[in-house]
Amino acid sequence: MVKIIVDGKDAILGRLGSFVAKELLKGNSVDVINSEGVIVSGSKDVIVKKIQLKREMGRGGSLKGPKYIRQADRLLKRMIRGMLPWDRAKGREAHKRLKCYVGSGEVKEGQEVKKIEHKRPNKYSTIKEIVRALR
Repeated sequence: MVKIIVDGKDAILGRLGSFVAKELLKGNSVDVINSEGVIVSGSKDVIVKKIQLKREMGRGGSLKGPKYIRQADRLLKRMIRGMLPWDRAKGREAHKRLKCYVGSGEVKEGQEVKKIEHKRPNKYSTIKEIVRALR
């Protein structure tokens, strides 16, 4: 089992998530740092409305939920969970090996950090902006 550290700053969510999901399914442990800087393509208003619409559709009581995530690292971990086969044991085990951090996390000197770079889309927003808009 290899520990892989991925820098999420300026990485596109879909490409980052697919890379991380593949590594997790191989049996590796993945840490994603700077998860608040991950780019989500599309207009911020559209993305926030989609999240809010899901909140209204599944409305329960104040004690029962549904409760939605408003922290950048937990939101990213939940989004990557959607790329794993959660209904199988291997997907749940893979999800346990994923850790997301706001900021630099637990990076020590000498550790190699992978950077996933792609061309930025025209309209995008970061997870930090989305989380701020949900509050």
